[in-house]
Amino acid sequence: MAQLPPKLFSSGIEHASFVTSYQILKKAWNVISSNYQDIVTNDGVGLCWKVYKEQNPDLTIIAFEATKDSSNLQSDLISSSDLNKKKNFHQFDFLCSKKNPSFSLNSTAFSLFYDNIQKLDELKSKILGAYPGTPLIVTGKGLGGSIASLFTISLLDNIGSTKNRPLCITFGSPLVGDRKLQRAISRSSNWNSCFINVVFCNDPHPRLFITNYMPFGTFLFCSDSGSTCFENPESNLEIIVTLSKMHGQNQGFKLDEYGSIVENLRRRAFFKDVSTPAGDRTHSDKLVIGISLQLQALGLTPNILQELDIDVNALETKIKRLEQFLIFQKKTSFDPSKKLNEMRRHMAQLEWYRKKTKNLDIGYYDSYKNKNVSADYEVDWYLKSIIFFWEKMVEEADLKPQREGAAFRTRWLFGGTTYRRMVEPLAIAQYYRDGGKDYINKQRSKHFKALEEWLEEGQTKAKIESNRINRKNVEVILTIDSCFWAHVEEAILACKELKVVKYKEEVLNKLVEFENYVYGLLKDYVVSPEIFLRQSSYMSWWNNYKVVKGSSYTSKLANFMNDAGNIKLYGLGGYDFP
Repeated sequence: MAQLPPKLFSSGIEHASFVTSYQILKKAWNVISSNYQDIVTNDGVGLCWKVYKEQNPDLTIIAFEATKDSSNLQSDLISSSDLNKKKNFHQFDFLCSKKNPSFSLNSTAFSLFYDNIQKLDELKSKILGAYPGTPLIVTGKGLGGSIASLFTISLLDNIGSTKNRPLCITFGSPLVGDRKLQRAISRSSNWNSCFINVVFCNDPHPRLFITNYMPFGTFLFCSDSGSTCFENPESNLEIIVTLSKMHGQNQGFKLDEYGSIVENLRRRAFFKDVSTPAGDRTHSDKLVIGISLQLQALGLTPNILQELDIDVNALETKIKRLEQFLIFQKKTSFDPSKKLNEMRRHMAQLEWYRKKTKNLDIGYYDSYKNKNVSADYEVDWYLKSIIFFWEKMVEEADLKPQREGAAFRTRWLFGGTTYRRMVEPLAIAQYYRDGGKDYINKQRSKHFKALEEWLEEGQTKAKIESNRINRKNVEVILTIDSCFWAHVEEAILACKELKVVKYKEEVLNKLVEFENYVYGLLKDYVVSPEIFLRQSSYMSWWNNYKVVKGSSYTSKLANFMNDAGNIKLYGLGGYDFP
């Protein structure tokens, strides 16, 4: 697949020249027009598709064409959730994410796609089986281009690598989906670059659906004056709206004219005819100059726009703002790999803090809660940075499509679990230091919950914890339940409550539940021996609880705690629970 050079907005005209100088547009159109021999044509319901296999270079081209009357296309949208419920159609579910759970498609295009779903699934299987790794172009004109887009989308879940991604080239295709579809496709690092949409300014088809629709992919706009590329979906929509005002429906245009348009584009690119004069207007802003050149390449000159009662300065300023925002998004986009080494250093600092406080016989949870020494304050700087990083990581995972999101969560599962078990106790310490109650239900951050769900999701495939490993390494492990200290704090509050109302059954039951909870963790060797440090909140709770229950009280936990030798053996991994 041809790759565009790194994009600067003002080079859109040069990008158009780059794209059109290659043979891919011409080859795609030749299959649409049956200009090659050995094209295999397949007939469906209101649709046909042509398959052409080129030997040198190795290339497969599939061209879709709507054979039914497509002059009365409807602008209605149908949501992916309705497709699931009403048609039991789930092929596009992989596009959905937690933050973008549904999207909508043009009902006419989807109906045509769905009417041929069995044969298209067979074609898809053949592509994935017979031509693995072979460069693939999927193309079509008009409504056929819409089907080409939907077919390409159906391939994206199965074709992930850069080498064998399909390239979809549409000619005069109506928009196929809403803003949520555009977001879903743009969220993948690779998918959006799989689509090139060729649009001639006089062609009414791409302008049929504007309200509630949003373009995706790269748009190659062309006119008798020149051509230019836009990648920003917002800018593409603005250009389409402006062309609609300029040309109206222009019913005289025929889709077959794209054959000569493609040839003219190729010839113009070959002879380097890519410059467009800026007229008498000058502007110090290079970005606006670039936009002006691009608009003029499409015949949208100041005089023409003025005749249409369109403020050229306002249009250029709007597109400039859209492009600046896109540039800003790219520059500030979250890239975890760039922060990884910094986060490792911060986590190492927290581990040092943990070891230092352990040597003081208090543990890092209670040291941070009490904040009696300078190290307890210094750790705040590392915490703030690490928490922000993992909040962004969870947000990034929620925005990714299903399969890519699952792979992302798996890749970062170990780091996220270690972070949660190390850092959440400090969030709990701060909350209860400030007088909070019921952390789990009232204060727990969504990103901690999400990271715990990542682990649970991973454990459905393979249990990553084992009693044997934990027992062997119990001296150095982080407590598996990152909310352990929240349970301890609630038990401390319950003991205080019992001093006021000694035989409150509900409170007593909660303390018994907590006992069983702690004993279960100990038995599985999934709680750090740090809880037994002399100054820890857990030991404070236990000493108070013994007073509440009396010296004759017995239970599994009491039997374990009342013998200091048991605690010592636990720290060595040598205690055998009955």
